[in-house]
Amino acid sequence: MKKIVTILLSIVLLAVLAACGKTSSDNKASADDTKTIRIGFTPGPYSDQVRKGIEPILKKQGYTIEYKEFTSGNEVNFALAEGSLDADIYQHTAYFKNFIKENNVDLTETIKVPTAPMGLYSDRYDSLKNLDKNKEYKIAIPNDPPNFARALRLLEQLDFVTLKKDYEPLTVSKHDVKDYHINIKFVEVEQAQLARVISDVDFALVNGNYILAADRSLDDSLLLEDPPFEYQNLIAVRTEDQDKQFVKDLTAAYKTDSFQKLIETDAEFKGFWQPDYFK
Repeated sequence: MKKIVTILLSIVLLAVLAACGKTSSDNKASADDTKTIRIGFTPGPYSDQVRKGIEPILKKQGYTIEYKEFTSGNEVNFALAEGSLDADIYQHTAYFKNFIKENNVDLTETIKVPTAPMGLYSDRYDSLKNLDKNKEYKIAIPNDPPNFARALRLLEQLDFVTLKKDYEPLTVSKHDVKDYHINIKFVEVEQAQLARVISDVDFALVNGNYILAADRSLDDSLLLEDPPFEYQNLIAVRTEDQDKQFVKDLTAAYKTDSFQKLIETDAEFKGFWQPDYFK
């Protein structure tokens, strides 16, 4: 009798263990095949790109998009790294790489997205002709190193400065300015606040997403950059997630003809840099 009871107990125990194993496996599969994608943004057009062009595509595949907006770019990446987000869409490669290096987080770039370029803006001048070389011009510029470097390169394109020949593109600073062609006083501002100070300075170098978030137009610029690779915006995910199906589907949605048509025809995205995968 004892032998029979022992056998029966063993069978029950094995069944319980098998059920637990199955539950664990099922939960992992469910996590890997998530149908809710939590995406982080800063204020600007990138959430609108998703709402107008990406979400309709993913919705047909059974996905739900949750939008999370942050005021600080660093906050978005930290939220992604610790698991509160599944992806973020707001930053360019230079900023992204600098963040990873400084904070030692395991994030990965997946694809470039249509990007609002940095531009030079002014409420005081409608032309760059006949600037007074004896006048001091206040120029608002991003205070974070990657975007400060980006702005300096745009100032060289404007012939406001000449940079040293062998400067490092991602780390160029005021120390790399060889010559000033006008008298400049830099006003360093957190990039999310730059659009708000345009009227307080002579010129401001502002990322396009913040111009649009301030209800201004890219067409208001005195010059728009043609962003090089390191200043093209991207989708970031945790490295451990980069091969999951939701990442593949999110990436594929950006490559569709319908999304390209949206970027090319919607007035909100006029002046945006367009990625190479557009036909």
